Amino acid sequence: MSTLSHMNRVELLIPAKDLSSGKVAINHGADALYVGASRFGARQAVGNSMTDLEQLIRYAHMYGSKVYVTVNTLLFDEELEDARQMIYAIYNAGADALIIQDLGLLKLDLPPISIHSSTQCHNVSLERVRFMEKLGFQRAILAREMDLESIRNIHENLNIELETFIHGALCVCYSGQCYMSMMVTNRSGNRGECAQLCRTRFDLLDSDGHYLLRQKHALSLKDMNRSAYLKDLIDAGVASFKVEGRLKDESYVKNVTAYYRQLLDNILSERADYDKVGSGRTTFFFESNPAKTFNRNFTPYFIDGRREKMASFDTPKSMGQEIGRLRQDSKRRLFYEGKETILNGDGLCFINGDGELEGFSVNKVLGDQLVPHKPISAFRDVSLYRNLDKAFEKILSGKTAERKILVDMAFGETETGFCLHLKDEDGCESESYIEFKKETARKPEVANQQLRTSFSKLGGTPFELRNLSLLASGYFIPSSVSNKLRSDGIDRLVEDRVRFFRPKDSQLHYAPEPYYNSADYKRNITNASHKSVYEDFGVSEMEYGLDKTMDFKGKEVMTCKYCIRYEMGLCLKQNKNNQVKAPLFLKNDKHRFRLEFDCKNCVMKVLSLGL
Repeated sequence: MSTLSHMNRVELLIPAKDLSSGKVAINHGADALYVGASRFGARQAVGNSMTDLEQLIRYAHMYGSKVYVTVNTLLFDEELEDARQMIYAIYNAGADALIIQDLGLLKLDLPPISIHSSTQCHNVSLERVRFMEKLGFQRAILAREMDLESIRNIHENLNIELETFIHGALCVCYSGQCYMSMMVTNRSGNRGECAQLCRTRFDLLDSDGHYLLRQKHALSLKDMNRSAYLKDLIDAGVASFKVEGRLKDESYVKNVTAYYRQLLDNILSERADYDKVGSGRTTFFFESNPAKTFNRNFTPYFIDGRREKMASFDTPKSMGQEIGRLRQDSKRRLFYEGKETILNGDGLCFINGDGELEGFSVNKVLGDQLVPHKPISAFRDVSLYRNLDKAFEKILSGKTAERKILVDMAFGETETGFCLHLKDEDGCESESYIEFKKETARKPEVANQQLRTSFSKLGGTPFELRNLSLLASGYFIPSSVSNKLRSDGIDRLVEDRVRFFRPKDSQLHYAPEPYYNSADYKRNITNASHKSVYEDFGVSEMEYGLDKTMDFKGKEVMTCKYCIRYEMGLCLKQNKNNQVKAPLFLKNDKHRFRLEFDCKNCVMKVLSLGL
């Protein structure tokens, strides 16, 4: 039985949309996965059957990795019992934790499973995360907007585990505080159906009706990349490093998981007081580069304060990696200037004269001349991006990683035959036996070498032989005998690992006390059980959430740390004399929203003016 040390452990947490992508993430070094069940997940399009969940959990536990299942939507009263029954099935499947948004679930008869507070719970301050701790959550998934100092302050004052995002797509609104999709399309982001209105076009107008932006993606953000801040986040007390992307394909999962696995391993190799969560060592057969798979260019977001522009006004689509310049001559021929090799079939793009993203596939490469698959607009010289790298995608389509757990073997004899004892790097053990007549080999050294060769054949298993002790040697043993000993021993070791890494029961420590005076619509109360939680914490005045009331007029349909005034150089803190007349308005084809700016707290509010 294993006896793992209790040093500080750092977790790389990777999204999995299905069984296949989950296995890919594990193979590329994920310490943990988060995955949706069949219902009630914030990515409704990527639910998984219980059978697939069981297989994925078993596969992850074989490598000492964890699986967290998302049940992180708001629920209505009539859905609570179905959710409760599904949670029991998730627990019985062996999941390591549940990720929830709806606090009403805490009042139900739940199984003894660890529960994590989703970022949808608006975990944006010390006070809010303290509330999550009092509710009994074992972990809080922090708001993306939090900076290092705030994270460190929470870690120093509370005992709850902290998880934070480090990579992937960004919501422009604080998670759990966005109601625009629900208002405009009747598809609720808090119910797993977000229509991504923030990625569409808007006009920005001042109070006199003057256009500051026309038909731009004013609320569309670049993607997060905090790879330069991993050491700082570890020092601030973060236990789990989360990559966004449950809708992404396997190429993305391979590339981004490999990138962060190697970065974290390099950091942990210099930190004797820290270790990774999962087992084994991952070997990579390619050079990872997140710029080569889906991205909208990158921003570290607010991790060290407001430092750079973070919006992508021209396009919400993936631009990929900037690779050089594209020049067009008077005959509309295209010429590339840069150091990258461009191949037929590569996808290239640029921002054209109308400020739009324009792309094309390469039909032919003639030296520095590129022949596009279609006519493109006129221009002189632009920055060129590659959003489909055929050579890189070909590499990613093959075997790109291998994860192996070290195992020691000891070959011995019994009264009636032979035995093989196995013990892996985590201390998990197994033994296999076979009855076989003992016969001294004519060439003992040759026989011993054949045993070594046989026992080291661990391809197709999670293991790699570290040490082999031949406590019995010099016998004639056919390869069929040694192969069976090895195969039986490996099968039993796998079962021992799966049993060992099955999570221990975890009880919810729900400790209500007077804490809040009131709870407005942004607390997202949509059922009586959720309402009861706030009553337990002293709240007498409360409103139901907009997902239940559908009363959007005059309400904040977005609350954002992102500020469009700052993005356009119109920040009042930086330039109090700018001539833009407030209030400002965002407008699309059918709706108009008023913007309010809380400059003291650097918050932008998007208010509905009604339908």
